[in-house]
Order: sequence, then C-alpha cells, then structure tokens
Amino acid sequence: MWWKEAVIYQIYPRSFQDTNGDGIGDLEGVRRRLPYLKNLGVDAIWLSPFYKSPMKDFGYDVADYTEVDPIFGTLENFKALLAEAHALGLRVLVDLVPNHTSDQHPWFLESRSSRDNPKRNWYVWADPGPDGGPPNNWQSFFGGPAWTLDEGTGQYYLHQFLPEQPDLNWRNPEVREAIYEVMRFWLRLGVDGFRVDVLWLLAEDLLLRDEPGNPDWRPGMWDRGRHLHLFTEDQPETYAYVREMRYVLDQFSEPGRERVMVGEIYLPFPQLVRYYQAGCHLPFNFHLIFRGLPDWRPENLARIVEEYESLLTPWDWPNWVLGNHDQPRLASRLGEAQARVAATLLFTLRGTPTWYYGDEIGMVNGEIRWERVQDPAALRQKGRLGEHGLPPGRDPERTPMQWDASPYAGFSSVEPWLPVNPDYPERNVALQEKDPRSMLSLVRRLIALRKDPGLLYGAYRTYQARGGVYAYLRGEGWLVALNLTDKEKALDLPKGGRVVLSTHLDREEEVGDRLHLRPDEGVVVRLD
Repeated sequence: MWWKEAVIYQIYPRSFQDTNGDGIGDLEGVRRRLPYLKNLGVDAIWLSPFYKSPMKDFGYDVADYTEVDPIFGTLENFKALLAEAHALGLRVLVDLVPNHTSDQHPWFLESRSSRDNPKRNWYVWADPGPDGGPPNNWQSFFGGPAWTLDEGTGQYYLHQFLPEQPDLNWRNPEVREAIYEVMRFWLRLGVDGFRVDVLWLLAEDLLLRDEPGNPDWRPGMWDRGRHLHLFTEDQPETYAYVREMRYVLDQFSEPGRERVMVGEIYLPFPQLVRYYQAGCHLPFNFHLIFRGLPDWRPENLARIVEEYESLLTPWDWPNWVLGNHDQPRLASRLGEAQARVAATLLFTLRGTPTWYYGDEIGMVNGEIRWERVQDPAALRQKGRLGEHGLPPGRDPERTPMQWDASPYAGFSSVEPWLPVNPDYPERNVALQEKDPRSMLSLVRRLIALRKDPGLLYGAYRTYQARGGVYAYLRGEGWLVALNLTDKEKALDLPKGGRVVLSTHLDREEEVGDRLHLRPDEGVVVRLD
C-alpha cells in the first residue's frame, strides 16, 4: 500500500504561494511549488479546503463541494495541479468536510425555508427547550451554545462550530448519498484520497440528551470542557458511516492506486483505534501533539508510543503528527534545537508521518495583533489575551510560507492576508537550501533515510527512556537515540554500529558499545 511508505505534506493553500497578487495563496501557487515538494522527498500532499465558501472559517464552511472558490482559482487550475503532481509521482489528498456546510449552501437555504421543505431533515433541527432556549446544553467548539434559533421557522439548528456552519444530519440516507457523490466527483477527477474533517463528530445522540458535567473542569479552562461529550462525539453510528465511506473509496481503488482515507479524530487511543476496524486507513494520531509536546520527557514519549503500538492489530498501520493548521508551530513549542530532535522522532517511528508546511525550515508562530486577527474562533473572544499577551487563535501557525528574503518572503507581491513572520530574511527556503546543516537539509535527509525497509517496516521496541535520553530499536538493524536535554549524555549500545545521521548534520562515524550524545542531539545508528 503506497500510503504505508508515504510522507504526507499538509498545505494550507491560503498561505503557500500567491500568484495573482491578491495576497492569498492559490492552487496555481501550489502547482508552481510542486518541484520543491518533490525535491523535499515527500510522497503525497494534503490540501486544506479550496471549495467555494463565504470563508467564515476559511473554507471549512463549504457552499459548494464541487466548485473551487475564485480566490483559489478554478477547477481547471486544480486539474492542472493534479496532473502535474501525478507526473512528478506525487499523490494528492483533498479535504472532505462532511459534518457541516456553510449556511449559504443551497441545501441549508432550502432546509431553513420551511418546516415542510424536502431538505428540512438534511440538517439537525429541534424545538426550543422548556424555557424557550436551546434544546439542550451542548456547546460549540468555538464557544457558546451549539444551537442557533431560526426565527423564521421557530426551531433551533445544530452547529458544533460557528453558527454559519450548520451540522448535516447523517442519519438521513439522502445526506449520506449526497456526500458520497461528492467523493465520487473528486475520485473521478483522480484524487488519491481524502483527509476527512472532524470524522468523529458525524453522529450525535438521537434523543438530544444533556451532556453530564466534567468533574475535572475548573474556571479558566476551555469552556467546552465543562461537559463530558458522551452524546456529541464518537457515537456508535459513526462507525457505520465510516464503513460506507470506505466502500466508496474501494470502488475506485486498484493495486498500486489505492484511494486512502485519513480521518481527523481527537480521541484517546482505545477509542481512536476502533476507526481502523470501521475502515479508516489512517485515523489521525495527535497524541504527540497533545501529550508529547507539553511533556517532552523520554518516559512520557515511550509511554505514548508503547500504548499506541500495543493497541494496534497486525492489520492496522500507525501514523504520527507533530503539527497542523490548528496547533502551534513545532519550533515554537520546543525551540529550534529540539524541533530537529522531534523531526527525527517523527520520521523514524513506525508508521506514516504527516508534516506541516514550513516546519521543514523551522517556521515559528507569527505574532498577530488584534487588528490583524482573521481566525473566527479568536474573534469570538475579542479582547481576551492568550500566551505572551497576544490574541488567542490559530492565525499564528497559518502565516505565509517563507520562500526567500524578497519582500513578503517570496509568498506574494503585495501585503498578504496574514503578516509574514519578521524573521523571514534569516529563515527561508532559499537560504536553507544553500546550508548543508540547515533544518531543511535535515528533513530531506530524514525523509530519504526513512525509505530503508528496516525503518519502514521494522518493529518498534523501546531501548531506553530515562535520564533525558529516549532510544528505541527499529527492526534488527536500527537504533535511534534522542537527547531531550541541553546536557551531554551517554548511552550504552547493544552492539557497535555506525552513526549515519545526526541532527547536527556534522557526524557520520563508527561507534562501539557506547554512544555519546551532545546537547539537543538526535542520532540514527545502523547497527552491525
């Protein structure tokens, strides 16, 4: 299966490359940068949404699933991108947003027009509660009730995100078939699969019961965390929906051209792995982001990997992620030195890695002031300050790609939709391509090294997880040692070998039975 050996590279099209001078990245920009991605060594790209949209949530509010929004170009631009990617040997995954649409989608406009409209049951509608308020206590991910009253029809509609993103009613077979036809449209064009948005939220409790309180919630924590989400997340019906989606994909698959489903699922491991059995090829494993990066210790990382590996069946293929468009940048979390160590971890663990654009040059979070905030989730918290006294939200990890030291970092010829990070003259692709010890050079080396069969398919076994050093064996021939501290460390090896890669990119040497690690150094050893 190609996706087992692949490295997936996530592109946020708004921020990758602008070619028409409007300050917003576009599909033609992605096409022009395909040679860079091929040279980086990745095997597949995942494009965040580029569909027709009012852009209340930057494309995750879809108004037409089979049209390209004009700010990104045209369907012909997409076809040209797809054809060139395939010519270069790159697979293309597109974002599928099946849980909700825009409130401007024709389906919803019909649904809200009257209670007896044929599409009324395409969305989740409910009568007001006894007090005239929302039907229950469900909360939106973006703050406030997950229900909005439609004055015209006197009922509330469900939206787990913005009010402009009404939830589809997946219990309705007509809805499911409509989404499956959307999948067929893109599969007929030749896409290689989908990253499915909020896959674990497709179903909700039929009785619309109140969710119980969370005894661990404290004031100041995320407001949605007040409740345990027993009736809005990971409902049993979801697995049947995933199986149906997998059936659609399988109808377009053939040997060497399997179409793949990657599912966005934020769940503990015991629940996450059930999605393999339901038919999702790669249920996204975010545990390094949410459990590993905040607690960057060998003992914790080993615990995460071992728990995951222990729950996988022989038919399940692992996957790992360190960043995406919703989470702070890797280098901002760990610092540049440990970001290199983290990259070594990601590309040498067993399973498919997904890499976020710009992390290969160590891009850091942008500093976005209130007057430049774009993220709707942040705008709903106007006036509140987050970390470092800056507004909360997801804009900092979405700043434009830093290609070179020219104005606007080579991303655009005009002021971009989000400000370019001020460090771009010193941190950009053009400079790092000339530096054999740059982060970019390291990522290229790691991706190339990962193609070795032992690192692709060899079993994982923890070797050491103490004293600041995390080390593990891959198959019979590889050992990876990661110094998670800023102190020198030493590690006794099971046998001699050769250091084939160091995160410092200045070391290839024979080693005996003792390995010395410099501060913030990760090494990959080929054992004798």
